[in-house]
Amino acid sequence: MTTPENIERYISTGLPCEHLSVQGDGQHFEAVIVSAEFAGKRPIQRHQMVYAVLGDRMREEIHALSMRTLTPEEWAAAGNR
Repeated sequence: MTTPENIERYISTGLPCEHLSVQGDGQHFEAVIVSAEFAGKRPIQRHQMVYAVLGDRMREEIHALSMRTLTPEEWAAAGNR
């Protein structure tokens, strides 16, 4: 069974993240991903970057993944550190 910790590991291995949190129930997951790599990218491009890191796992292991993808500046502007 896929766990939030597995997904965090998959993402952090392929994408440098300043903040990463994943919650879920084994099939449906929600992630907050903060990476400088997202700078200058539209939301769809950011999601595509995460999907590329996850690769075939999106079809085989992860049923649904909802994402908030932010740059460190956007994260800080939202009141997070």
